[in-house]
Amino acid sequence: MKVQSFTYNPFMTNCYVCYDAGEAVVIDPSCASAEEKDEVTQFLESNDLTVKHLLLTHAHIDHIFGCAFFEARYDDEFKMHEASIPFIERSVDQAKAFGVEVDPPSVPDTFLEEGDTISFGTVTLDVLHTPGHSPDSICFVDRDSDQAVTGDVLFQDSIGRTEGLPQTSMPQLMASIRDKILPLGDAFTIYPGHGPKTTVARERRQNPFLNDI
Repeated sequence: MKVQSFTYNPFMTNCYVCYDAGEAVVIDPSCASAEEKDEVTQFLESNDLTVKHLLLTHAHIDHIFGCAFFEARYDDEFKMHEASIPFIERSVDQAKAFGVEVDPPSVPDTFLEEGDTISFGTVTLDVLHTPGHSPDSICFVDRDSDQAVTGDVLFQDSIGRTEGLPQTSMPQLMASIRDKILPLGDAFTIYPGHGPKTTVARERRQNPFLNDI
């Protein structure tokens, strides 16, 4: 699986295009401006990629700015965890609180849960439910290439916020990292919702928030 990352919007949120054999998934379409959306579409089109799925690691507003755009432009399947619904429904008001605007996506008919899989090209992504930063947090794991898109669960030298946000839980977050992320193995590359990519090995060794795990 190849991964192309983009960083967009005032919150500096990562958007990922994961692709293989002419097919792609877009994870966390954080592109807010027309220029940002054009950059992603130009990448997809210049690489002759067919978008099969539009995926969310969680539905905080900084991760969903481009959802409605990609829903309208591509014949893709929009997928998220069911616990994302309240965040989607409140997204317009949340955006106003931050002085920004968002065009919320539609709510899909089916939802992702722990143990589900997403297929494109020759790739199969496993879905892990990793609550803590948000109750709807999920990660997408390619075990064949040792890569995972983890949203706001684990960052380089940090972890997802659990203060000042609704429905967060530090114990849940630490359990998600301990029980779901670290067992992936040291070889895994982690693509987080913010900041640079990292590895399980690096975070196990250097992340100060993981000292007690």
